[in-house]
Amino acid sequence: MSATEIDYYELLGVDRTADDRTIKAAYRKLAMQHHPDRNGGCKDNEAKFKAISAAYDCLKDPQKRAAYDRYGHAAFQNGGGAGQGADFADLGDIFETIFGNSFGGGGARQRARRGADLRYDMQIGLEDAYDGKHAEIQVEVSVACDPCQGSGAQPGTGKRMCALCRGHGKIRAQQGFFVIEKPCHNCGGRGEVLEQPCQNCRGEGRVDRVQTLEVDIPPGVDTGTRIRLSGKGEAGPMGAPPGDLYIFIHVRPHDVFEREGTTLFTRVPISFTTAALGGTIEIPGLDGERHTIDIPPGIQTGKQLRKRGAGMPVLQGRGRGDLVTEIMVETPTRLTARQKELLCEFRETETGEECPQSAGFLAKLKNVWSDLTE
Repeated sequence: MSATEIDYYELLGVDRTADDRTIKAAYRKLAMQHHPDRNGGCKDNEAKFKAISAAYDCLKDPQKRAAYDRYGHAAFQNGGGAGQGADFADLGDIFETIFGNSFGGGGARQRARRGADLRYDMQIGLEDAYDGKHAEIQVEVSVACDPCQGSGAQPGTGKRMCALCRGHGKIRAQQGFFVIEKPCHNCGGRGEVLEQPCQNCRGEGRVDRVQTLEVDIPPGVDTGTRIRLSGKGEAGPMGAPPGDLYIFIHVRPHDVFEREGTTLFTRVPISFTTAALGGTIEIPGLDGERHTIDIPPGIQTGKQLRKRGAGMPVLQGRGRGDLVTEIMVETPTRLTARQKELLCEFRETETGEECPQSAGFLAKLKNVWSDLTE
């Protein structure tokens, strides 16, 4: 390995197993340390800056990094991979050369890569899911560089034809019986290079920045609902189109209501006298109204009463779901002497017909006991 072929991982001071975040952090630290503008035009620092920039340009790209891990610097010389025995070339490149564009070859120049899509997880309350919400969020994202307007070129400069591929975006190399055509590693397949990289973004055309974005959450959203903000993802390199930002909604549990689609469920305890005699209860809904629920006489624990149109709104539609109230009959635990006296009087008047389920169960027990004693 020559002096100009220092190992990229050693150059950035990271392990070969380092993830993208670690590599990016190491590059930023070294780039600031050796940037020519910070060192009075020192030639040694300028050379160091170019070397670490080349290393980062390789290792940040998954395909380039994989090729470098396998072949080292030879991966980017004379078409890459030469002299590797049976490893002549990637089969996709061979098939593309023989059969043309049907294997994804495309035109001579590669299109600029679109920026990455981003994900943002947002938690909201059930009330916000009911009414909808206008919110502001802050996202750290790569945006177009202001000085160069995303082009990557220093203001006042432009681009010129790549001298290596002569503007074709691809280079050819002889490997045995095959002529392999690959994207030009000097220009990244674009067919042109920057005359002078922008000092603010170092030729990337984008910089990291915290952005404040406005989001309209429609009524009726639920956990898992996805909202897309078109063009609010990461900016593409060198003026390429940006990606999208996807906001995933997570609705927090509510103290009173449970939700299933557009239906709201709640459990309401009632006294055993209300259960026996009937009555009404009022439930405050998410719509701000008080919904009256009629309790029929003789209701049992577990009975569900449905209120039409008092549930969640339909997402991007019309109407609302239902409110379902599940009744729980509560047995009193603290009785006054007079209350106990009245209950004793009531028990003396019981005939068994007041509680048909209990009477039926006792009848079944008698039949079982008779069968056992015969």
